[in-house]
Amino acid sequence: MTLRTSTALSRRAFLGTAAAGATMIALHPYSARAAGSQVHLRIMETTDLHVHVFPYNYYSDKPDDTVGLARTAAHIADIRAEATNSILVDNGDFLQGNPMGDYIAYERGMKDGDMHPVIQAMNTLGYEASTLGNHEFNYGLSFLEKALAGANFPVVSANIAKKLGADPTKDETLLKPYVILDRVVTDGDGVEHQIKVGLIGFVPPQVMNWDRKHLEGNVQARDIVETAKAWVPQMKEAGANVIIALSHSGIGSAQHEDGMENASVPLAEVDGIDALMTGHSHLVFPSPKFDGFAAVDAAKGTIHGKPAVMGGFWGSDLGVIDLMLEKDGAEWRVLMSETATRPISKRNEDRSITALVESVPTVLAAVQGDHDATLDYVRRAVGKTDTPLHSYFALVADDPSVQVVTNAQTWYIAEMMKGTKWEGLPILSAGAPFKAGGRGGPEYYTEVPVGDVAIKNVADLYLYPNTIRAVKINGEQLRGWLDRSAGMFNQIEPGSTDAKLLSDSFPSYNFDVIDGVSYQIDLSQPNRFDKDGAEVAPGTSRIVNLTFEGQPVTDDMEFVVATNNYRASGGGSFPGAMGDTVIFEGPDTNRDIIVRYIVEKGTISPAADANWTFAPMDGTTVLFETGPGAAKYAADVKGVTIEEAGAGEGGFALFRITL
Repeated sequence: MTLRTSTALSRRAFLGTAAAGATMIALHPYSARAAGSQVHLRIMETTDLHVHVFPYNYYSDKPDDTVGLARTAAHIADIRAEATNSILVDNGDFLQGNPMGDYIAYERGMKDGDMHPVIQAMNTLGYEASTLGNHEFNYGLSFLEKALAGANFPVVSANIAKKLGADPTKDETLLKPYVILDRVVTDGDGVEHQIKVGLIGFVPPQVMNWDRKHLEGNVQARDIVETAKAWVPQMKEAGANVIIALSHSGIGSAQHEDGMENASVPLAEVDGIDALMTGHSHLVFPSPKFDGFAAVDAAKGTIHGKPAVMGGFWGSDLGVIDLMLEKDGAEWRVLMSETATRPISKRNEDRSITALVESVPTVLAAVQGDHDATLDYVRRAVGKTDTPLHSYFALVADDPSVQVVTNAQTWYIAEMMKGTKWEGLPILSAGAPFKAGGRGGPEYYTEVPVGDVAIKNVADLYLYPNTIRAVKINGEQLRGWLDRSAGMFNQIEPGSTDAKLLSDSFPSYNFDVIDGVSYQIDLSQPNRFDKDGAEVAPGTSRIVNLTFEGQPVTDDMEFVVATNNYRASGGGSFPGAMGDTVIFEGPDTNRDIIVRYIVEKGTISPAADANWTFAPMDGTTVLFETGPGAAKYAADVKGVTIEEAGAGEGGFALFRITL
């Protein structure tokens, strides 16, 4: 018995398509042992799909068993079969994130009445609600509106408003802040009950910085927790028996701060919220990664005692919360809960991947045409490279994949500065490696061989549809910018043997290399900034021998730095890039600029010039992990001596640097 709801594909037809010939699936214990007035309600979550419907990597142009909603869909079918009552929701970041998203936005377009492929796939699976993620705004509000118009399910977002009122409940919200689903459920005795399931959505308020171009003057954002405290009581007054927060926000500090990005822990404290779907961080919860977090039980999957889940990213996992509800008069209460995730693949000891489920054909069929068109889109050649472009060593040495990005940005901004009052100032260029392993795994690196460079390769070099910006900074801010980037590295004791070089908590997209100057990073010094950008060691600096054209950089020297809208508007909290130093906002994406640069040059030669290195430390060695494909390039890295050091964890390879 299921929740009574209409979907694009009936449950029976979907199960038949997904699991034809399969043996009968056993009921979950909650469904099997529910007594009278007790109801088992199962809530399934996808999050951070980023347009990954097919199990396919468009950047490498080959199938990929680790991604794809079509694979996650097989778990959805099983879970519906195991439970008497179930709901399927999405937690945001579905419209942007791979070349199919860019193909739809930049080439095919979204006219009134057009169907976005990820929405089509979600309709096929019978989603009952979704919220917005921060990347839903990347292509602008008009695109978002046209995409959501095709959804057969409500999309809610409580903390983004066209106009703010005296309190959140008086806001003119961009979308409905919440929805209450009227459903019929059946208890353990077979008796039907009416139940109202409330779903409320939240997105990090940082979208106002990250997508200022699209949002400034059109919408405003509120703090997540403040918004929840205002709306949840109203949902109760409207009759919601169970309230589920769709929190496109990570699991972080338990201490609430106004405007915090990863607010799911304090959000769980809000009275009236019964369960949380989380996301944004591209992680899995419950998991040991969250051991030690305040108010978080990483084994049970609870936050402040309430069930919570995070279902990975790109369709890698399905998050599941099981609630045993008991009716007490006119009210329902959560009697018990369980939280789990179901992966679509596993990594073997030999680094190979085993698919745990097969794709659901109806989901593939729903987007086949757009998949084929995307393949045509990404395979077009735009030029050639006479240097291999790879990011295997982008975190430890000057790197060709970052070099081509910074070269293109410099080329563009130099032209844009002509005729302005900033013409003649030195132009520097900041770039970070987006694909550098980490949570993406040991295959998550850029690798473009010598020869043709296609659009798929440019998308691989520059993962996000950021737009070009230029900021004007001085030498003091430049040093601070580089010190912030140097948080990528652990402090190393001189004379250490095989110390761990890279910090696990520092994302690669915050490791900005700045071309146009030369510098060294002294690893013996403490980090000046913490992982969030707060200055924790004022007066210290890891940046030594910072020079421009062979001369020391002084605090009062002025520079123009080419970067992107995310960084220039405060993303990552970098000195000199907090939104108040912007002198140029271009209409072009950084990715499009790279394409134009390659087209104009015909053949590019982005040889890394070792403009940054580590300061020498006699008798000291460090270890770092990268993809196993790095071995064939190790001898060619300039400015540092790298040698293989065996196998790492999870399919990565270890390498050693002698400082």
